[in-house]
Amino acid sequence: MLQHPQQLYEYHVWANDQLFTHLEQLPKDVFHAEVTSVFPSVSKTFGHMYLYEKLYMSVLAEAPNEEIFPKIPGWAEEAQGKTVDEMRRLFAGVAEQFRDLLRRTPDPDKAMTIEHPKYGRLDTHFSGILQHVVNHGTYHRGNVTAMLRQQGYAGVPTDYLFYLIERQEGQR
Repeated sequence: MLQHPQQLYEYHVWANDQLFTHLEQLPKDVFHAEVTSVFPSVSKTFGHMYLYEKLYMSVLAEAPNEEIFPKIPGWAEEAQGKTVDEMRRLFAGVAEQFRDLLRRTPDPDKAMTIEHPKYGRLDTHFSGILQHVVNHGTYHRGNVTAMLRQQGYAGVPTDYLFYLIERQEGQR
């Protein structure tokens, strides 16, 4: 059985994959269509999610801010103008990097201190930041669903419960 933080991360990957599979079935212009929402398009929402996946992975790997912050523009650029399939491949790559980090982290509840130049110091745990990554993804998948509905398309269920049911059925 997966440890709980790892299972939550696998849910996050599954939920993103569910949404990518759904998007691949819709007209191509839906991904880049401008809408009035938190972000101007579905693709820009995924670009934001990708940037923060990379950022939080670096935080969890305990890279110093001086190493992380200069990379942010490059991560943002990597996700610009991508197709659904190209974006899916970016997410698959970062998921493998996250899984590698999880394998190399024997104690997912280890204490961490994060220093942010604007928001200050946070004493937390690896698992707490990983939970934030999952919550961040859930929030923005909800944004994408609203954007799809604005364009006349249904969303796709990505609830944690559906992941657990699918996983259980796969083990039978």
